Amino acid sequence: MSPARFSVRQVVLVNLVFALLMLAGIQASRRIPVDLFPDISFNTAIVVTVWPGASPQEVERLVTRKLEDEMEGITDLREERVTTPFGHPSDAYLLGRLDGHPVAFLARHGRGHRLLPSELNFRANIYGFKTLGVQWIISASAVGSMREEVHPLDVVVPDQFYDRTKARTSTFFGDGLVAHVSFADPVCPHLSHLLTQAGQQAGARMHEGGTYVCIEGPQFSTRAESRIYRSWGVDVIGMTNLQEAKLSREAEICYATMALVTDYDVWHETEGDVSVEKVIAVLHKNVTTAKAIIKQLVPTIPPERSCVCSHALKDAIITAPKAIPAETKKKLSLLIGKYLD
Repeated sequence: MSPARFSVRQVVLVNLVFALLMLAGIQASRRIPVDLFPDISFNTAIVVTVWPGASPQEVERLVTRKLEDEMEGITDLREERVTTPFGHPSDAYLLGRLDGHPVAFLARHGRGHRLLPSELNFRANIYGFKTLGVQWIISASAVGSMREEVHPLDVVVPDQFYDRTKARTSTFFGDGLVAHVSFADPVCPHLSHLLTQAGQQAGARMHEGGTYVCIEGPQFSTRAESRIYRSWGVDVIGMTNLQEAKLSREAEICYATMALVTDYDVWHETEGDVSVEKVIAVLHKNVTTAKAIIKQLVPTIPPERSCVCSHALKDAIITAPKAIPAETKKKLSLLIGKYLD
């Protein structure tokens, strides 16, 4: 009798044998040593692009390939959402390894650039980094130049800030807890120097030091404001970095700004006035530079810190420990716990 004829006549028996073979296979797979049955799963990023009228080839060339290039060199990529006592950060954090070194990324304005500078939850963003164990922050930011010799496409690493914001929370403290951190030198000098060196090695035109004036926005400056800022001797103008620097110092995180120059604001007599179109056009060119700098910088960051940033709160807490409300103490335990034990 042929196998086919036997199978037709003995349906129950054949199905029973098939089920037994399946069970045996499952049981065997569970006993295979790990080295003979490796994990071959891959990190996956799903990108949904809404582009009416665009062909699949255009989406592939202008969106997908660019995203693949952005992720080049990043391994073990994963997304993590962090809950903080100060609300939600701007977006989920992207965690991974760059040439073997752990890194974390956050889209300051949210993916898709959904948040105004004044809408950013600076406290949640920095606290989230602290929760993840981050000790060093490099802030990549678009800025306008206030000096003739600082050109678009240049990179400035400021060492000072001037605050022109009006309605932003810039401290973790309050609610029964008073602390005054030193902020005379608002960025980490060690990290800033490493950033400058990395930029030079990457071939960027770097300016080490300078003053960043932080305005409220979202409007760009008037001509009168721009000229006044220049008379003060500031070097670049932006809308985001000051609060980040203050909160990073309170969180004992080293902070440095990679200010990517996109325009001359509105003071320049021969250059056109700043506009969103001009900023974006130059910023796209700066992306390649920023990536190259980060790639050079990350391997040079030491595993241990010796700067003042790492113990900025040591003598800054004024309130007596017993006078700190229990709820405030609990909320800020990640920041102050080691000084109250």
